[in-house]
Amino acid sequence: MNIFQLVRDHVSAALERMRDMNELPRDTDFSNIATEPPRDPAHGDVTTNAALALAKKAGMKPRDLAERLAGLLAGHPDIAQVEVAGPGFLNMRLDDAVWPRLLQAVLEAGEDFGRSAIGRGRKVNVEYVSANPTGPMHVGHVRGAVFGDALAALLEFTGHAVTREYYINDAGAQVEVLARSAYLRYREALGEDIGDIPPGLYPGDYLKPVGRALAEKYGPALLDRPEAEWLPLVRDVAIAAMMELIRADLAALGITHEVFFSERTLHDEGRIEAALKELEERGLVYVGRLPPPKGKPPEDWEDREQLLFRATQFGDDSDRPLKKSDGSYTYFAADVAYLHDKIGRGYDQLVYVLGADHGGYAKRLEAVNAALSEGRVRLVVRLCQLVRLFRGGQPVKMSKRAGEFVTLREVVDEVGPDVTRFMMLTRKNDAPLDFDFEKVREQSRDNPVFYVQYAHARICSVLRAAEREVAADELRGPADFSRLGDAAERALVRRIAAFPRLLEQAAAAHEPHRVAFWLLELAGDFHALWNKGKEFPHLRFIVADDPELMRTRLAFLRAIRYCLANGLSILGVRAVDEM
Repeated sequence: MNIFQLVRDHVSAALERMRDMNELPRDTDFSNIATEPPRDPAHGDVTTNAALALAKKAGMKPRDLAERLAGLLAGHPDIAQVEVAGPGFLNMRLDDAVWPRLLQAVLEAGEDFGRSAIGRGRKVNVEYVSANPTGPMHVGHVRGAVFGDALAALLEFTGHAVTREYYINDAGAQVEVLARSAYLRYREALGEDIGDIPPGLYPGDYLKPVGRALAEKYGPALLDRPEAEWLPLVRDVAIAAMMELIRADLAALGITHEVFFSERTLHDEGRIEAALKELEERGLVYVGRLPPPKGKPPEDWEDREQLLFRATQFGDDSDRPLKKSDGSYTYFAADVAYLHDKIGRGYDQLVYVLGADHGGYAKRLEAVNAALSEGRVRLVVRLCQLVRLFRGGQPVKMSKRAGEFVTLREVVDEVGPDVTRFMMLTRKNDAPLDFDFEKVREQSRDNPVFYVQYAHARICSVLRAAEREVAADELRGPADFSRLGDAAERALVRRIAAFPRLLEQAAAAHEPHRVAFWLLELAGDFHALWNKGKEFPHLRFIVADDPELMRTRLAFLRAIRYCLANGLSILGVRAVDEM
């Protein structure tokens, strides 16, 4: 039950009555009407902009239309009070009978409370992580991994058909560096003293097992072969090993992808040529020259004729090169082919979750999407800012195992997946985030994940105690939610009422952090009620001398528990029963 949708339906019905009475034009569109909480709770439970949105179409002053609409709504049994405010807003206070219906709806929906169909089954591809397969996941990947996974779950919960995808960058110079680094470890595994790792190669110890695997598979056979022969063999073994490592790292965070897409297939199967041919047929590819980049040009910049995509025609800052001077395709050309493939798979929306250092890719991807899909597909780029690691306020040093960075697995192994995931969602994705190993393990209200999980565990403890201490027949029977009259109880009911709308808004904005914020607010409301019950015995949950009130409060706790569990599930965090 979504009370804001409920009121919107009532407002729409009243407007339809006005239309039937020729007080509104027959073609009046109600789609831009909003029903939402007023900024000041003292103004009521729900406010609507209906009069402001429709006044021009109706040929009426907004306040006059609002007064007419208020008169039609005033007699509705769900609406206790309606007032015109400001230039034409309608503020409404719901009848007391609505709130018990809401709580009953939560209990009936259970694990599905908050679920909606606003996605209408639209196909969404969420590509996230997509780290180069050159080593273990590092802490810089954690935030994008958690954000992308929570966003996918949020979209699924709101009725979208979601595919989680990982793009494997297994073509290009970085995987050749990986192969040479693994070959060095191969020689080491065969007994050679390789000395210090040469500059430009990957120094981490994580490649030692790859070297041993190569030694077991090929023995010394690769030592006498030229690089052109051994490099593709070593590359394939090294990439497979790195992807196995990456999958294991992601699994430690509870993350799996349905699709792992290989960049190399774009080159090997002629997909780049096919995508560029389609752009060429539309007159969007030409041979020309680009002006030098603003500021100091990079050392590898060349003033030359080259194959270009007309990206500026679609809002980009510059046309984009498709081929390098040696005739090979640019990385951007592979991006074009990959996007072409996604569009061909029939998605309605494509979401790219990228690191903050990829901000420049957004406009060019949007340009390619506009060119290839001709507006049929929505493309969204979400950037994740850096995570700064601290321990007791001091920056964390680099990893011994990886050689250059702190690994994802080190973070998860130390604090656990629940803490890692929740903390990564306590800031909006494009804001920097500080992660202090000591603070995130505190068992206090200053630790967000503990605060929320503890609320769920407290509720479970009360329900267990009721089963132990109260006769079974006293726990049976209906709940009378009209008896929840304390201010702390009412605050919780209204917080619960906001959940379905919050999920729809968070999904539309691609902002799963809103769910984390709401969970913190709900947990805060619950802990406030708990503490109030310690001070005032009549507010306790187990009330032996009033079985009906006890049943009501225990049912109320179950409703709160469902909300906590459902929100945590979307974030990929466990709703623990005890702590």
